[in-house]
Amino acid sequence: MRVYTYSEARQHLADLLDQASHEGEVRIRRRDGSEYLIRPHQDEGSPLDVPAVDIDVQAEEIVAAVRTGRERASR
Repeated sequence: MRVYTYSEARQHLADLLDQASHEGEVRIRRRDGSEYLIRPHQDEGSPLDVPAVDIDVQAEEIVAAVRTGRERASR
């Protein structure tokens, strides 16, 4: 993994971003020795996205379950 100085990163930002895209990440080191990691953002989608479940349920069963729930709630 390539480590750029702050000055190199400023001068070659487009190249740095291209390299991060190809290699996964690039580091930038400041004069004080602190390092920062640059990596491409990976859109993971919504945390509410859930995989589908393959079940065999008939419409009548769904209606019966809803009716049962409503009956319990009205008690």
